[in-house]
Amino acid sequence: MSQNVYDNDLFFEKYRELRNNQDNYNTLIEQPAIKALLPDLKGKTVLDLGCGYGNNCIDFIKKGALSVVGIDISHKMLEVARKENPNELVEYMLMDMNKIGSLTQRFDLVFSSLAFHYVKDFKKLLYDIRVLLNDGGILLYSQEHPYTTAPKVGPTWTKDEYGNKVHYNLSDYMHSGKRYSKWFIDNVEKYHRPISEVINSIISEGFIINSIVEPVPDKYALDRRPDFKDEFDKTTCIIIKGTKA
Repeated sequence: MSQNVYDNDLFFEKYRELRNNQDNYNTLIEQPAIKALLPDLKGKTVLDLGCGYGNNCIDFIKKGALSVVGIDISHKMLEVARKENPNELVEYMLMDMNKIGSLTQRFDLVFSSLAFHYVKDFKKLLYDIRVLLNDGGILLYSQEHPYTTAPKVGPTWTKDEYGNKVHYNLSDYMHSGKRYSKWFIDNVEKYHRPISEVINSIISEGFIINSIVEPVPDKYALDRRPDFKDEFDKTTCIIIKGTKA
């Protein structure tokens, strides 16, 4: 079973506080970039892996989706989703992504926002997704960029004598495997894979890659958060879109 940090009381409250601030990374950078790659959803069925609060599930319905299944490993996340984002066309399910092979529905789109780096067996996940997709179905997901997950000591920067960032310290890049990071709490488990491993896994599991995006902030995002200029040195996430071959 995957680690479930989102049901940790301290982690959940800190994460909720972060997401309630509209000038966060997801809102200003990741979400606009991944939503720009969405296909036409009119009459389509969607599976959202790691659906969190359910915001994306509701957005898919607004974009014309026929039905959406949102799964998440966190009780707390789904409590918020069912309270704040209910919809008769959306089904929220408590489930580990490792268990999606038990689903019997088929989908036109499998979507995931910043969750796949928590998955240990990436190839199994891709296999399960391919089985769940209709012919010609689309996988669209974001994950933490391998530059971010690579260092075993966690992301660090070299700074000058005045504390200004000079460059990002990349290390351990070709060493795949588990990483432990501090994000609100200690020992948050993530899994690192270099880009070549990610891409080759997607191809070998029967997908044609359509787009790869390493998003950076636009002018609006930089006006809101000048510190996001760091994204031009090391982008936080990578977005990949593929079609079931």
